[in-house]
Amino acid sequence: MAGGGVVVANDGLPAADYGGRLTLSVLTTCLVAASGGLIFGYDIGISGGVSQMEPFLERFFPHVLARMAAAKRDDYCLYDSQALTAFTSSLYVAGLLASLVASRVTRAVGRQRVMLMGGALFFAGGAITGAALNIAMLIIGRMLLGFGVGFTNQAAPLFLAEMAPTQWRGSLTAGFQFFLSLGVLIANLVNYATARISWGWRLSLGLAGAPAVLIFLGALFLTDTPSSLVMRGRAEDARAALLRVRGAGADVDAELEDIARAVEAARESEDGAFRRMATRREYRPHLVLAVAVPMFFQLTGVIVLSFFSPLVFRTVGFGSDAALMGAVIIGATNLGALMLSALVIDRYGRKVLFMVGGVQMIIAQVAIAWIMGAQIGKGGEAPMTRAYGVAVVVLTCIHTAGFGWSWGPLGWVVPGEIFPVDIRSAGQAMNVSIGLGLTFVQTQSFLSMLCAFKYATFAYYAAWVAVMTVFIALFLPETKGVPLESMMGTVWVKHWYWSRFVEPQGKSAEALT
Repeated sequence: MAGGGVVVANDGLPAADYGGRLTLSVLTTCLVAASGGLIFGYDIGISGGVSQMEPFLERFFPHVLARMAAAKRDDYCLYDSQALTAFTSSLYVAGLLASLVASRVTRAVGRQRVMLMGGALFFAGGAITGAALNIAMLIIGRMLLGFGVGFTNQAAPLFLAEMAPTQWRGSLTAGFQFFLSLGVLIANLVNYATARISWGWRLSLGLAGAPAVLIFLGALFLTDTPSSLVMRGRAEDARAALLRVRGAGADVDAELEDIARAVEAARESEDGAFRRMATRREYRPHLVLAVAVPMFFQLTGVIVLSFFSPLVFRTVGFGSDAALMGAVIIGATNLGALMLSALVIDRYGRKVLFMVGGVQMIIAQVAIAWIMGAQIGKGGEAPMTRAYGVAVVVLTCIHTAGFGWSWGPLGWVVPGEIFPVDIRSAGQAMNVSIGLGLTFVQTQSFLSMLCAFKYATFAYYAAWVAVMTVFIALFLPETKGVPLESMMGTVWVKHWYWSRFVEPQGKSAEALT
């Protein structure tokens, strides 16, 4: 569990500003924690590029090369292989399993140790996949990578949300997505550099150990979050941690008191967090968003495009090197958009970015579907001219940029903010497990879907982005600038719909126990 959530001031108003500033200590701490996104991003970027390298396919998936060499083929179906997609998706089955137990592990040992575990498991997985001699070794290594991702994705966003000062929480929590996007870009560059080497795929896969070492060594020097320390009975250590990251002028005693009250309220109902979230009326908005946010995050279509963009670019007529360079351009676009988002997320709020990014993604995906339908056709046999192929790359960049300053960072920021203390670890575990589960489903089915739906695949994702944009406009409250300890009593009770489920908590937190 983590600190902050259901406790508010006795008058029902938001908790006071504790005066924390953006210290070097909090910047360093959040930077190290956010670097946990590197391992997830590196894998997202590396697998799609490796999947279209001919030496890799020749060793593990020769039937795909045979299909590509066929005289007559459907370009949409070049890479439709369940075994090939299992190479990518097996990681997310393991990540899903890890995330289901990560909530209890995180609560018991703290965020810092869970990040250490995640880094160590990811390093082992990278070593095995890089040395793989057969598909079995490949899948085992991918599953170890998945365990690392599952643990790290559980701990790092919570660590960031709990450590960051309220007024900087959005930007600092978005750092996880920044490093995730940086990992994608680095992986795409590695793929481009190693594509001409017969054993380059081993180097691409084995280098997953590098970001794993970075997060492991960095986590060794982190202190755990004050909320986690209080939860484990280490109040003095929690105060020392607050003094270090907030600076001498902050009212750390007031913040520590709020954290302690929130933790005490959580302990009165410590067991059965998942059951409470599923059955208690006051947690209805948290349950809905714990399901909706990761589901919509996946259904933007960006995740599968990040995995398979080299394969999509091969489909529209680019050669291997050009397809890999296209993936590099996509990764750089995403990183640039994310940097822009970090500058404005705490100024303009969450909902504005969701709306702008949603409209942008809808337009881009509809345009991609139209071009592919008009140029490649339903049968997938018509060649696409270079100009239209470049247009697909540009539109994919526009779509990626829309994601990069909206759902990309906010898909991690919002879940880190909205859950009360007694269900926060459970809520984050649900968020991560649903996200990884849907990533598995999508990575396993995307190439078959592209083969079956053809160009309509992109229209399908555009329709989902339209649905999620409307949902966010109606049901997500603005959380910008609200202290975690005050979220329940100030955000949810004022929302036009969720206020019918969440009662005002002005007198005490006893009503929630």
